[in-house]
Amino acid sequence: MFPKLKTERLLLRQLTESDDQVILFLRSDQTVNAHVTRTKTNTIEEAISFINKINKGIDEQNWLLWGITIKNNPKLIGTICLWNFSEDRKTAEVGYDLHPEFYKQGIMNEALKNILNYGFEVLKLDTIEAFTHRDNEASKKLLIRNNFYHIEHRKDSNNEDNIIFSIAKERS
Repeated sequence: MFPKLKTERLLLRQLTESDDQVILFLRSDQTVNAHVTRTKTNTIEEAISFINKINKGIDEQNWLLWGITIKNNPKLIGTICLWNFSEDRKTAEVGYDLHPEFYKQGIMNEALKNILNYGFEVLKLDTIEAFTHRDNEASKKLLIRNNFYHIEHRKDSNNEDNIIFSIAKERS
């Protein structure tokens, strides 16, 4: 069963095909994708195909991707995921995107805190990493605010413009 997560303002839920319009926007909008290297989604059919691919990957335990919504409003405003799990399932990568209408409202900060908690407490991860474009100041600030640190010696072999951040589970 897919884990629905709640925060003070948000509901993080599984994507459905009815999210197709927002997925199309998030995966094609120039502002959202300014610092992301990925294949653009150009049609509703491609958006639905992406949603189905994501949900199949969830079923196969390859990743977890949550749709971000405001509580009491089912309309998708962004996504956040844990993916790229290490073979021993102790490390994962976090990724996220958000509709520009919701920038600078603390929404991604709230969602990220919840995902970090889920990753460390439920999935028992030791480390969560984030790959972000070196010019994406908002993402870098978000990660630093959440106690990620920049791993200066590591490089993203798939994108030389990315820098890598990491956070380890706190040991008690």
